[in-house]
Amino acid sequence: MFDKILIANRGEIALRVLRACQELGIPTVAVHSTADADAMHVRLADESVCIGPPPAKDSYLNVPALLAACEITGADAVHPGYGFLSENARFAEILNEHSIHFIGPKAEHIRQMGDKIEAKRTAKALGIPCVPGSDGGVTTDKDAIAIAREIGFPVLVKAAAGGGGRGMKVAHLEDELPTALATARSEAKAAFGDDAVYLEKYLQRPRHIEVQVLGDGRGNAIHLGERDCSLQRRHQKVMEESPSPALNVAARFQIGEIVASAMREMKYLGVGTIEFLYEDGNSILFHRDGTRVSRSNIR
Repeated sequence: MFDKILIANRGEIALRVLRACQELGIPTVAVHSTADADAMHVRLADESVCIGPPPAKDSYLNVPALLAACEITGADAVHPGYGFLSENARFAEILNEHSIHFIGPKAEHIRQMGDKIEAKRTAKALGIPCVPGSDGGVTTDKDAIAIAREIGFPVLVKAAAGGGGRGMKVAHLEDELPTALATARSEAKAAFGDDAVYLEKYLQRPRHIEVQVLGDGRGNAIHLGERDCSLQRRHQKVMEESPSPALNVAARFQIGEIVASAMREMKYLGVGTIEFLYEDGNSILFHRDGTRVSRSNIR
């Protein structure tokens, strides 16, 4: 158990972590920008530290300030919530170098799963079925067309970095593919600073199933059920439903055990989400869209 936890987040996210710490009897430290000095999470925490001005890059994303806050207060662990630095592998490494525990996945797993191309390679190596597509990034129109012909149209062009539906374009026909590639690359470069893209088979009526997993980092892992996130607008989830109405008991057990087995082999640490597409009642396919494969906290 930790002696004191610094919550590297704000608002409702910080309040949820704060409540869990209070139930466990663990003292908390809230960090805040100058604009959030009177926020609820600041008022309810045992201690608080101002870490900078309102822009997030100068406060909630300011690693030196967060590290200083830990040293000032004696916090021996940091809970990043979600967003901000929750999936920043270097942040996790820096904390470890200063003997401060990062409450979340191992840095190597954050880095491994932060890139969609690498995430799919890892998933395949772990025996998780994946959506058909390119083995890696696609750099030329010629290569993209060859892959698309092999897996069949329509295809989905996806940015390797980032998520949230940005850098994703559908090509229903071959002559649409070059434009889809160029547009996806441009969006990805502008949004994420990385224009790498890859191809996947576009499934037209899939269910979006997310499975919760919990691992101890030593080869033990369990799944905690699934959520159906199929109701979306512009690739953004509108509502999550649990359990999924699309799965029967056998399918629920199958997908859950696929996840748990893979996380045991990976020696995953913490809570995370594995995302699947489920179509026609007989396909369970891993896909990597957004930043929810390795999470220190789940919405």
